Amino acid sequence: MSRFLLSGKTAKQGADGKAMVIVLEHDIQVEDRNGIRAFLSEKGYQIREIVGQEETIFGAVGPAKVDPREVELLPGVKSVIPVSKPYKLASREMKKDDTLVRVGAVKIGGRRIVVIAGPCAVESREQILETARVLRASGAVMLRGGAYKPRTSPYSFQGLGEEGLRYLKEAGEAAGMPVVSEVVATGHIDLMRGYVDVFQIGARNMQNFELLKQVGKTGMPVLLKRGLSATIEEWLMAAEYLLAHGTDDVILCERGIRTFETYTRNTLDLSAIPVVKKLSHLPVIVDPSHATGIREKVPPMGLAAIAAGADGLTVEVHTDPARALSDGPQSLFPDQFEKLMRDIEALSAVVGKEVAKIPPAPAAGGTAFSVATDRPSAAGRNTRVAFQGESGAYSETALKGFFHFDVESLPRQSFDDIFSAVLEGKAEYGIIPLENSLTGSIHENYDLLLRYPDLKIVGETKLRIIHSLIGLPGAELSGIRKVFSHPQGLAQCRKFLEEHPSMRGESFYDTAGSVCFIAKAGRKDYAAIANREAAAIYGMHVLKEGIETNPHNYTRFAIISRTEIETSEKPNKAIIIFSAPDRPGALFACMKVLSGKNLNLTKIESRPIEGKPWQYLFYMGVEVPDNREMFTGALEELRAISEETPRVLGIYRV
Repeated sequence: MSRFLLSGKTAKQGADGKAMVIVLEHDIQVEDRNGIRAFLSEKGYQIREIVGQEETIFGAVGPAKVDPREVELLPGVKSVIPVSKPYKLASREMKKDDTLVRVGAVKIGGRRIVVIAGPCAVESREQILETARVLRASGAVMLRGGAYKPRTSPYSFQGLGEEGLRYLKEAGEAAGMPVVSEVVATGHIDLMRGYVDVFQIGARNMQNFELLKQVGKTGMPVLLKRGLSATIEEWLMAAEYLLAHGTDDVILCERGIRTFETYTRNTLDLSAIPVVKKLSHLPVIVDPSHATGIREKVPPMGLAAIAAGADGLTVEVHTDPARALSDGPQSLFPDQFEKLMRDIEALSAVVGKEVAKIPPAPAAGGTAFSVATDRPSAAGRNTRVAFQGESGAYSETALKGFFHFDVESLPRQSFDDIFSAVLEGKAEYGIIPLENSLTGSIHENYDLLLRYPDLKIVGETKLRIIHSLIGLPGAELSGIRKVFSHPQGLAQCRKFLEEHPSMRGESFYDTAGSVCFIAKAGRKDYAAIANREAAAIYGMHVLKEGIETNPHNYTRFAIISRTEIETSEKPNKAIIIFSAPDRPGALFACMKVLSGKNLNLTKIESRPIEGKPWQYLFYMGVEVPDNREMFTGALEELRAISEETPRVLGIYRV
């Protein structure tokens, strides 16, 4: 989804304004497009062009002067849909696809879980620098900290003002993290623009409409907290003020509302997350710190928010909460935050998301590039990543979750084609499945890793596999007779197919390819088992989601590249291969080397050596400790006792 293209940003608009979605013809002529824009502008409408995956639309907001039927008669217009919600630009009616808010290298929304963390207030230069270092090491991607603090008591600490902003910016730059801070008055806006990457509008100011207008005019990203007792509609109307006055990037933040309950600071309304997700295209994050006001309650409510569908969290963390000048009781200790990040990582695969990361700082004398950075390719084009299958394949979903910047997906017919594309420079990276939690290892790819010694594993990611039954629009479940999918997809949905004996499974080379096939066939008695994203790509309809027999269905993918990565962040995993001599106890001796160096073995896989009957290579996954010498020492000892020199297929950070 592209960013909004805005004309007439300052046009007046409110709850009494009218809005419509004008769906344009796919082959619309430039003169017709310009004619529609001119017609609406002359009538006083504010226009945003939205380019989606399936169609391009004009979102028009303005006075009730035009009959929608009059617009529908204009050349190049496919249809006109009135927007009924009082919030127009924030409405899902206006924009079907989720908005991704970009803040530097961080993208908020979509399939990533973004964690913003920091102290309630910036108290000193040393405090915020040390906090930023700790948070970055634990996995936070944005730094928060208050410089101007709206406090209930006039005698409480009010913040360091511009001095605090300087310290916050310095800490963010040192840690490589964008920064967010609360703006409490219109007079602070121009000053703060030079220091922050995201403006925060606090709960007390959610309906400070003059502040919303002026912050919106900056065009900068805004994190908008829900008011103390605001309804969801009031919250979205506040977002509408920001959108109507110029910014395209609004992040909604649920932070609890005031109720009669007194055991927590506020009542965290987790039900608001799925409600807002249905009503609006804007990303939603949650602040469990202000919601609960109690340190021990923050991690469980943060995890609950992720499970409910939140796009991220903003969490208060302090290196010494007992000495915090504000909100110490709700601030996590650094070790608590580190554990929370590990728990979020474990939960992310369950909800089909990936925890957002930012580029590691470059090693001294090394390259500043990593698989997590925005690495432009030649001629300024996006980085290319090859995957097996058609558009909408699970591999494509996995690569979009792993790469935290825009990439160009390159479909390939086979796994061998992926390796060839990367080796020949047609793609900078490839993504290959290595292991499924139900069916085990994908042996073909282990063999290809051996066959292509110039390629290395530089990262990995995992994806929960959720199968959907996909058919033509208007098709009915009871009318399906043939179901096409990859043999593994059919096998993983065996129970569903057995419960529907009228459906006969038909093997196909690819899950997403089977959706493409039924789209071309145009038969309502045909269906496919695939990723639900493939349905949107090919204009199909999801008849039933979650039809896999076992919900504990995950696939682990490896990222391959010609270039090894040098960064200051230490790798923590390696994949190595070796062969053991044909004598009693040989494999045990090799395992003893790892045990002697205190290295944890995460996986071992044997594969026959081509041309050598009954001889085997062993693929091992090993955790790499902070003391790298333990790992290199183990390799040296393995060289002395193994039949062939051990080879490192990849050493990287997960």
